[in-house]
Amino acid sequence: MDLDLKQMVAMVDIIAEEKNLPKETVIDVIQQAIAAAWRKDNGDKDMNVRCELDLNTGEAEIFVDREVIENDVAYNPATEIPLSEAGKGKNIGDIVEEKHKVTSFGRVASQTAKQVVIQRLREAERDAVLAMFEDKIGSVVNGTIVRVEPKIVRVDLGKATGIMPKSEQIAGEFYSVGSRIKVFIKEIERNDRGAQLILSRGCPQFIEYLFRQEVPEIENGSVEIKAIAREAGRRTKIAVAATMPGIDPVGTFVGGRGVRVQAVMNEIGDREKIDIVNWSDNNSEYIREALSPAEIQKVEIEGQHATVYVAKDQQSIAIGRVGQNVRLASDLTGFEIDVEVAKAPEKKKKKNVEDSLLSAIEDTAEEE
Repeated sequence: MDLDLKQMVAMVDIIAEEKNLPKETVIDVIQQAIAAAWRKDNGDKDMNVRCELDLNTGEAEIFVDREVIENDVAYNPATEIPLSEAGKGKNIGDIVEEKHKVTSFGRVASQTAKQVVIQRLREAERDAVLAMFEDKIGSVVNGTIVRVEPKIVRVDLGKATGIMPKSEQIAGEFYSVGSRIKVFIKEIERNDRGAQLILSRGCPQFIEYLFRQEVPEIENGSVEIKAIAREAGRRTKIAVAATMPGIDPVGTFVGGRGVRVQAVMNEIGDREKIDIVNWSDNNSEYIREALSPAEIQKVEIEGQHATVYVAKDQQSIAIGRVGQNVRLASDLTGFEIDVEVAKAPEKKKKKNVEDSLLSAIEDTAEEE
């Protein structure tokens, strides 16, 4: 069954309305399909083929571009043409454009065209939907889990479906099909296979959003989040500061009886611990805070490297399990931190009482 171009042209407005796409996009898709069909019937897959569709007549013109090359040189007829065949006035490196008029195609080419139309319309529709999410990048939305795979979780957001890669998930969190879930819209990733909405629950920005929902003082500007370091599902450190005197920023974020921080933990799970520390523009003080709950004796800073000295019983606390505490503190402050055990101060030698007494007697005797 032949592909009826006039019928396709007549369907442009209907398709555009159904798919909620611009008319120009639909026309471009049809032209790509016609070019693919013509290539299937008449040429080679390497050919540079483009199509121009006349919406009034339903006819199409095909243009094939070939580059002019030197005579007597091996060439690819699909993309190149010898200078002797290029025509008058053509030089090596010029492009020769051949024009072909077409109104219909055979069965195989028609099937190719239909497949291209379906595929490209689907891609265009998806791109149009994703474009609606451009201004939502950096926000959190509700979605429904529709599929759980070993490396990704697919989440339906209503008008689009996004993916949450393993690296963006909360370690140890269980995802089940049909569950409602909050996700951070991280980015729209575009590659040769099309565009994809990347979602996250494991990024630091997700934690920041959750605190913004619980701490109204962030919006009125009296407190602010200065930095966040996170290992999702395990531990988060968040540095906070007050912009007005008399405000305890840590207490503001924790909330009365810990209700605010607990509300955040209810969303991310109790397995992930949250350390809220005071930010300071004094780097030494900031590093001490970041290594909380360890007690720090001394901090030495050289460039972006800091050596921290602690008592022996505080070393394991400062470093943390598998180095987690010092690693997160480094991420939070931007300093490379080494933890060392401080040397114990030397004890003064106590004089023997007998020696002191003898010295006193000798001194007295000399005076006499």
